[in-house]
Amino acid sequence: MIRALALVATMGLAIAGCSAPGIETYADKTPRFVAEDFFSGPMKAYGVVKNRSGGVTRKFVADLEGSWEGGRGVLREKFEFDDGEIQHRNWVMVPNAAAANAPVRSYTATAEDVVGPSTMRVAGNAVFMRYVLQVPYKGRTLEVNVDDRMYLVAPNVLIAESKLSKWGFNVGEIQLTIVK
Repeated sequence: MIRALALVATMGLAIAGCSAPGIETYADKTPRFVAEDFFSGPMKAYGVVKNRSGGVTRKFVADLEGSWEGGRGVLREKFEFDDGEIQHRNWVMVPNAAAANAPVRSYTATAEDVVGPSTMRVAGNAVFMRYVLQVPYKGRTLEVNVDDRMYLVAPNVLIAESKLSKWGFNVGEIQLTIVK
């Protein structure tokens, strides 16, 4: 019985040790990400889509244009893939109330191909979002869970990694760099 409990405790610690760090971990990292500043004006994104084995299946270039007015931001995205496909997405971001000195700020973010609202959390140089994206695939639409983690590495460069999953299984990944 003691061995079984020790094994369960060891497995629990191992699993906890494998989890990704929370957004709070980045609260003191710089340069500080401010959505209203970074997501304003023109930007360019370059990225790759990987399958579940890590192989690159597509690459893309995207034009982004951000603006803020009346307490909300709009980020217009146009993706051009290497196979000729073009996709558009328009994010609307609304800041949620928080104390001025709060280490984590949040925004409610919506887009036309995202199921329901998502929460964009910001701390230090990091931005985390989780949402369900509707993806066109072989003539139908799949709903894929997306875990976005973005890091401002220079005042005008944001690096992002997105883990894609379906029914709890990894189905792919997106890596991209946004240059302001």
